Amino acid sequence: MINQNLHRDPTGLDTAQHRQLKLQVPVTDWALADKLNAMFVAATEFGDAAREFPIVFVRAGKEPDGSDAFAPIAVMGLAQNENLYVTHGRWRAQYMPAILRMYPFCIARIDDERFAICVDMAFAGISQTEGQPVFNEDGSQAPLLQGMQKQLETLEAEVQRTRLVGRRLNELGLLREMRFDATLPDGRQHSVDGFLTVDDEKATALPDNVVGELHRSGVLGLMHLHWASMGNMRRLLDWHVERGAAVPREGTATGATAAAAVGALSA
Repeated sequence: MINQNLHRDPTGLDTAQHRQLKLQVPVTDWALADKLNAMFVAATEFGDAAREFPIVFVRAGKEPDGSDAFAPIAVMGLAQNENLYVTHGRWRAQYMPAILRMYPFCIARIDDERFAICVDMAFAGISQTEGQPVFNEDGSQAPLLQGMQKQLETLEAEVQRTRLVGRRLNELGLLREMRFDATLPDGRQHSVDGFLTVDDEKATALPDNVVGELHRSGVLGLMHLHWASMGNMRRLLDWHVERGAAVPREGTATGATAAAAVGALSA
């Protein structure tokens, strides 16, 4: 999965072209992510992510049948180009979404059967002399690339599974447009919209057989984690005020999270 707001120059790895490529990893300076105000999270991440970030849903392109696709994202800022979880290059949360943990690597799907492992060539830690090698001298994958390929393949499978969760929620009519409104200390109103949440009233009214199906598939547990995570919006507001971020006079940040999600789901 390529995030256009993070992977500025994703390039497919080639044994001949990148034989001498070395990477200074793990990443220690996260200033490279300080403009990401949202990030895709897979269903398997909900348990950890819900303790740190608000998890909401956004429209994310189209399904193969032409219907709208929906995906969950972790909200990291209340304005465009604002990541409140990065301070002076340091990641301030205990959990980091998988896409970020795997940086500068990412995966690009070529078609339904094929994909390419890529590296962001804009990463400041790229070198020919220092860091961990990507390939061995004989052109085979070095341990760094072997381990990362397995993680990326696992994540890609989870991405597809997670999209099925969004699809099921939409089929049941449970996703609804949401707007977050808050009053800043100076009295101005600040709003963020462009995202969706699971309607708890509609969920409560579901037939027992559907609730049972959602429980067995794990979707019901994800719904509860999503609802619990929304309490983190207060933390974001406090951090937003603490940073003294500039907000428009009318107090809106319309579409901020939705715009980030489009980049997060490009491949």
